[in-house]
Amino acid sequence: MSSSAETAFDFGSLLQINEEAALTAALNDYLTSRSYLAGFGPSQADLRAFKLLPRPPDPQHVHALRWYRHISALQQDLTADSSMKGKRVQPPWSPPAGTEVPQLRLYNSLTRTKEPFVPQKGNKVTWYCCGPTVYDASHMGHARSYISFDILRRILRDYFKYDVLYCMNITDIDDKIIKRARQNFLLDQYREKQPQAAQILQDVLSALVPFQEQLASTTDPDKKQMLERLDAAVAAALQPLQGAMESKAADDVLRPLAQVLLENSKDLLADWLDKQFGSEVTENSIFSVLPKFWEGEFHRDMEALNVLPPDVLTRVSEYVPEIVEFVRKIVSNGYGYESNGSVYFDTQSFDSSPRHSYAKLVPEAVGDQKALQEGEGDLSISADRLSEKKSQNDFALWKASKPGEPSWNSPWGKGRPGWHIECSAMAGSILGESMDIHGGGFDLRFPHHDNELAQSEAFFQNDCWVRYFLHTGHLTIAGCKMSKSLKNFITIKDALAKNTARQLRLAFLMHSWKDTLDYSSNTMESAVQYEKFMNEFFLNVKDVLRAPTDLTGRFEKWEDAEVELNSSFYDRKSAVHRALCDNVDTRGAMEEMRVLVGHSNAYIAARKSARLRPNRLLLESIASYLTAMLKIFGAIEGSDPIGFPVGGRAVDLESTVMPYLAVLSDFRENVRKIAREQKVAALLQLCDVVRDDTLPELGVRLEDHEGQPTVVKLVDKETLLKEKEEKKKMEEEKKRKKEEAARKKQEQEMAKLAKMKVPPCEMFRSETDKYSKFDETVSGGSGPWFSRWPAGPWYPEEAAVHSATAWFRSLFFSPQGFPTHDAEGKELSKGQAKKLRKLFEAQEKLHGEYLQMNQNGN
Repeated sequence: MSSSAETAFDFGSLLQINEEAALTAALNDYLTSRSYLAGFGPSQADLRAFKLLPRPPDPQHVHALRWYRHISALQQDLTADSSMKGKRVQPPWSPPAGTEVPQLRLYNSLTRTKEPFVPQKGNKVTWYCCGPTVYDASHMGHARSYISFDILRRILRDYFKYDVLYCMNITDIDDKIIKRARQNFLLDQYREKQPQAAQILQDVLSALVPFQEQLASTTDPDKKQMLERLDAAVAAALQPLQGAMESKAADDVLRPLAQVLLENSKDLLADWLDKQFGSEVTENSIFSVLPKFWEGEFHRDMEALNVLPPDVLTRVSEYVPEIVEFVRKIVSNGYGYESNGSVYFDTQSFDSSPRHSYAKLVPEAVGDQKALQEGEGDLSISADRLSEKKSQNDFALWKASKPGEPSWNSPWGKGRPGWHIECSAMAGSILGESMDIHGGGFDLRFPHHDNELAQSEAFFQNDCWVRYFLHTGHLTIAGCKMSKSLKNFITIKDALAKNTARQLRLAFLMHSWKDTLDYSSNTMESAVQYEKFMNEFFLNVKDVLRAPTDLTGRFEKWEDAEVELNSSFYDRKSAVHRALCDNVDTRGAMEEMRVLVGHSNAYIAARKSARLRPNRLLLESIASYLTAMLKIFGAIEGSDPIGFPVGGRAVDLESTVMPYLAVLSDFRENVRKIAREQKVAALLQLCDVVRDDTLPELGVRLEDHEGQPTVVKLVDKETLLKEKEEKKKMEEEKKRKKEEAARKKQEQEMAKLAKMKVPPCEMFRSETDKYSKFDETVSGGSGPWFSRWPAGPWYPEEAAVHSATAWFRSLFFSPQGFPTHDAEGKELSKGQAKKLRKLFEAQEKLHGEYLQMNQNGN
């Protein structure tokens, strides 16, 4: 039976039996192994079977009889009054209205808007990311992309629970690599020959000729500034060697000067050697040494930044056969053509096809020859190469190798891959005809990614090679474009020497991944302060959790404060989720997490001020959530459930050492209590030394709070020592400011005293550039101080009796010295005289105070 119209059990063919005895026996057999007491109302099948039986079954059919009686009773209930019916039948259930659930949306460069993220195959996400061209040290521009994509990848995988396959390439065949590898090889050969000083001087002078021509023709301001600095460095090293050569100095003097010149001029010398002998470098292995070294450095930098390694790593040098096949099929599909051993992509043929569109990402950039030539590479933009193309917008799929370049066999002769084709062939071989996400830096949109799209869709004959194109924003250095010429070129190793990998990641998290990020002292200081803010909260929660309690004591009654904090907790979690759904807005998420910590800190402070324990489980839940989020963001490593790991150690240091530190803290607190009671200052000082000097060296911070137990926190030793140094600097600065204020106050007092000493009759006489005549009449006893003098006909001799002769004479019997005419001899106007009279009377009062001080012996 069922509470709905659905059949509780299927009678099937039983309902087709018409003979009563046979039906009863069959029904009993059917019910023997089935439950027929399955609800509070009979089903339609129950009622139909019941009607087929004119009377109760015989007792020998026990199951059928019990079923018959049950159905009979239920039918009686159905005809009873409504109150009985309400007790036996469940009331209707009303489902909750619910709220709209946010959906993940990503900013797609293909539409330049935020689009709902819908993977092509369920929960699986295929993702290709353009990797580095490995010919030099990785810099903060690389970090901008790879940290940002690591954050996005972790959030999609660990927060949204997508099954992400992440593929990245290493470009180890490229014009820049070829030229740099060739130059390094030739320069090493030159050094191995150990040329004499005269030879080095001669070669550098020869190399300077084309270099100076290049400097004169360079118009790019950044590049010109870099070349000018190189020119100055060479000139600075050239002059001493030339002077020594002219004076016919000994070899032991010439040799070090020549080595300095060689070092300062190695870049222009390498370029000069390359132009002469570069075509003779033909061994492919020479071109693999440089990228192999810098690829290793790149991986070490990524590991230091806590960037996850890709699931699949592809190198161009390992995919040449696949690239050749990729190019061959593009040609056979009608979108490529061979010219002088090179193969070019036919942009006009592709764009004219109704199935395709060229430059989906930046259509307005079509025809930008500067960008197109940068995409082709320095070795591939000679006049003869450019003339091989049908259209200036066409780009190389396969380049015929010149002398001095690595080469591989192909149907079109010896050659090497073009830059754009590398990613298409490698991504296609791993991810197939269509991928969910393609990522790269903003500056790769055109021509690189637009050309990738065109040649891949030409190969697969589709228009959906990439579903979502994600481009990370630019990185600036203190508001300026990063450039070696501006001396703001910062390698990842340079950045890690100033800040930790976590602090760098926090800085990236506090900015949108698709917008420009300014790497500056202010940016990093904000990240450091955020880390400190979160860490202090984690340490405070750990201190609360360490307070002894029994098993049931962990569960404390919630008052209004706990309900309010928990409400904030859930609101902030919802806000974080909305932020992450909104184009993975980590900046918004980090701010919501900051607000949550602020509310939690206020709650802890309020409870402690009221001498009440904060709720352990609530704070533990909040701290665990924040830790989990920071782990998802890649800002916390390790398995600690709460907070940052101490010193990056894998072992659980806290649980190991904290019991011993708690004993030490309690002992110290008891010593301080006795010392205060017995007024033993030396013991109190020793306790302060333990807190301020000894324990910080071991990575332990003690926080003394009046009337409350000492808080023990494990913090990185370097952090504590830095805090100690900052505190010392602050105290020294405070002392300096106090001394400066005292000095200024003394100077002001001395200046005031000096001004007080000047009698009013003398204050204007020195200003001969302003005034030419003064009032020489003698005062008859006017002024604000006259009224203070005792009444009577005083004379100078009598005034001396009161030890005030000087005061009395200067104030009442001296010439006033008040200006009457200006420097040109004109009489002062009434307005000017009025202003000067106010100054005169003020000085009269001030000087009177000075004389009164002298009279009082002060």
